[in-house]
Amino acid sequence: MGADTIALKVGRYRPEHAPEPYFDEFHVPRTDDMVVLDALNHIKDHLDGSLAYRWSCRMGVCGSCGMMVNGEPRLTCSTFLRDFDSGPIVVEPLRYFPVIRDLVVDMTDFMEKLKSVKPWIIGEEPPIDEGEHLQTPDQLEVYKQFSMCINCMLCFSACPVYGQDPEFLGPAVIALAHRYNLDSRDRGRAERARILELDNGIWDCTFVGECTVVCPKDVDPAAAIQRSKVSTATHMLRAVLPFGGRE
Repeated sequence: MGADTIALKVGRYRPEHAPEPYFDEFHVPRTDDMVVLDALNHIKDHLDGSLAYRWSCRMGVCGSCGMMVNGEPRLTCSTFLRDFDSGPIVVEPLRYFPVIRDLVVDMTDFMEKLKSVKPWIIGEEPPIDEGEHLQTPDQLEVYKQFSMCINCMLCFSACPVYGQDPEFLGPAVIALAHRYNLDSRDRGRAERARILELDNGIWDCTFVGECTVVCPKDVDPAAAIQRSKVSTATHMLRAVLPFGGRE
């Protein structure tokens, strides 16, 4: 094909067509401003309307277009074709999740684990008629980084611990729990601790750090997990040692 096109090898899974996953290869136009998601949309619009995948905002905000691109978890809306020489570009569903169809994965495990750590403010909030529950800029800054998670699940597909142990809570789940534990308005640390401190929680992480490498929003899940370990250990010591942890 010409230099103005590039090949995509796209993972397919259509159980009514074939019992095992396979690849289809497509040649799509290539321009400097095209991203992988644009190429998938071209395939669906012009070459094969049966291709299934998720996308929404096209701006790196919704997190729904996460896929494996040449073996790395990426948001396809921000992965440019120009970054790949001659191709082919291999596009597959996110690793470690059950595949529903083609590039669409089942997010149930992630959503259930996320719900288990109660990622919302728990506490005695003032009634609405008493106005807003204000924070200072410094109080916001404490947890702001960890609030940027868009639930794209790239960190799950990069995590070798989750790949080996599907019971592991996972980087994004722990990072979001940490975000609320740091919130000055929250009083739910003890409730989340019942989940976070289990064997498949924070202590299951071996600090490989790939979750942070692939995060498109610089959340740094690896740091959130390690800080959660330190915070948990500190709270335990304060609970068992006299004088606030001083011997």
